Amino acid sequence: MKKFYKIFIVMACLLLGVLSSCDYLDVVPDEKATEKDAFEDKEAARRFIYSCYAYIPNPRNGTSSLDLFTADEVVTAFEHETFASFPKGNYSASRPVISYWNSLFQGIKQCYILLNNIDKVPALEASVKADYIAQAKFLIGYYHFLLVRSYGPVILVKEEPSLITPADQYSPRSSYDECVDYVCQMLDESAEGLPATRVNEHYGLATSVAAKSIKARMLLYAASPLFNGNSEFYADFKDKDGNALMPLTYDAGKWQKAKSAYEEAIRVAEAAGYGLYKKTDYMLDGFDNVEPVDPVQHTLRYTVIEPANNEVIWADCRSEGAYSIQNKSLPFCNGSAYNGVSPTLAMLKRFYTENGLPIDADPAFPKGNSIYESTTLGEENASIGDPEAQTIRFNLNREPRFYAWVAFQGGFYEILSATDGNGAYDADASYQKYNLAVNQGKLVCDFVIGGNTSRQPEGSTLRTNNYSPTGYLNKKGVVPGYSVRTSLYNPPFYPWPVIRLAELYLGYAEACVECNDLSNAKKYLNEVRKRAGIPDVETSWNGIATLDQNKMREIVRQERTIEFYLENHTFWDLRRWKDAERHFGVKAKGMNILGKNIEEFAQESEVSFERKFESPTQYLMPVPVEDVNRNLNLVQNPGY
Repeated sequence: MKKFYKIFIVMACLLLGVLSSCDYLDVVPDEKATEKDAFEDKEAARRFIYSCYAYIPNPRNGTSSLDLFTADEVVTAFEHETFASFPKGNYSASRPVISYWNSLFQGIKQCYILLNNIDKVPALEASVKADYIAQAKFLIGYYHFLLVRSYGPVILVKEEPSLITPADQYSPRSSYDECVDYVCQMLDESAEGLPATRVNEHYGLATSVAAKSIKARMLLYAASPLFNGNSEFYADFKDKDGNALMPLTYDAGKWQKAKSAYEEAIRVAEAAGYGLYKKTDYMLDGFDNVEPVDPVQHTLRYTVIEPANNEVIWADCRSEGAYSIQNKSLPFCNGSAYNGVSPTLAMLKRFYTENGLPIDADPAFPKGNSIYESTTLGEENASIGDPEAQTIRFNLNREPRFYAWVAFQGGFYEILSATDGNGAYDADASYQKYNLAVNQGKLVCDFVIGGNTSRQPEGSTLRTNNYSPTGYLNKKGVVPGYSVRTSLYNPPFYPWPVIRLAELYLGYAEACVECNDLSNAKKYLNEVRKRAGIPDVETSWNGIATLDQNKMREIVRQERTIEFYLENHTFWDLRRWKDAERHFGVKAKGMNILGKNIEEFAQESEVSFERKFESPTQYLMPVPVEDVNRNLNLVQNPGY
């Protein structure tokens, strides 16, 4: 018997009321005639629509996600893994490393197969048929969006591709604006037949709110500097007939289109019951830890990780596996926690002060080298770290998102550690061997060399790898109730947010700024700031700067890089803002992790890992050279 072709179901299964990730499903045995047997009954059709989701790239695959660890937000101890070729700039058309080109086109073809065969399914209820058709159209639109985001203008696939098309009749790339229009068309058509929400075993499938949200995101990208009149980069980007593939003249109306799309997405989202996450006491079922006890920090920590919460509009429900964000971020435990996802100094400087201002704009925040002066946390900071521990002034008086998502010298990492489940320590656990200070569900971090979260001294029998390259560790996306094992262990499951309401608010704010509608920009920006525990933008900047269009553009962009830290956005945002080389073409910085004491540690230091960004070439991903050679009508992206 031949092996069955198996696919991931991109949806969550609720079993006995507990959200968990789904396993593989057999779709069609490859020794059978695919289309006939794929639609022979209702169950086969259900499996086939699930198979259409299988081509969505896994956004939190720790080794091969294109946009998770690859911006300038973090640097990791895992530079040998596949993803690291992207921050190093080591990819090309002949070696694309991580390429979505072929898999996304395969996904589009799978959807058209369903559309062309769904009428063959006997006794399929009309409502189910309509839903499957709408889901397929959503995925066609979404797959095209992912292609356009990565490659710019692409080949539009508007019907099922024929296997007998002569090579000289292969389709060329369509213009960027045509691609955007088609994405929006398919998402609008799908929204008409999709429900606004999905629950239980249908959670994670397409909804009308997700369709409207992706449409708004597509239009935001289309209005952005990289794609809206960028003659500097793309004046010579033409197809084989000499037609321009990119819009070369700036069109302010594209911002208005994005603004209108966000207004619609927000309206339908709020009508469906979506809202900013504001719970202050949630604990992931089965992984109980009251930490962090500060209510604002608690809310921010669980915004991403509470399953099916009302802020998450669409989520990817695949398990992350043992080598993704949680195990790679956790303080080292031999066998399952790798201590290696480290926020960069560039990212840490983006986080605001407690006054809701950039650190260099806040008169109350230290300036120059004084930000790295050592100090004791003190009782006034007992909610963020050990009052008796030493730290640096840079880490104090920061906004709640900093403390919710970043572990620093002397600060807490909320984690249950290796325990027996009742809070009792396992004397043989690695956390104990490395003398970690663990107290009531939180760990005090020491990044000075030889400390519990640091690199160990040369010649040490403990470890010289699995270390924090910058002297900080990521906490975002890590469940505080995770009880780390001393053997390889899959972390607590939660669906990964692909779209959440805060994105709609900040996307709308960005479009409003560009349309010079500053009052609405401030209104929706302030909704996110309020939940983050910082003053509204008018209060923060009063007497410091005038909130004109240029200043609001700067503020909204910084807010977005903070709020969506390590959520797959910055890799794309810095590109669409045409600002990538300034951030991606320089080596990451952190603290001196070889320092033997706090004074030596508290020195800005360059991380040795290679960083390279080729402008303008690497603003877009390369089309695999095999496809360019196969299709004589296909042109490569500029520079490759």
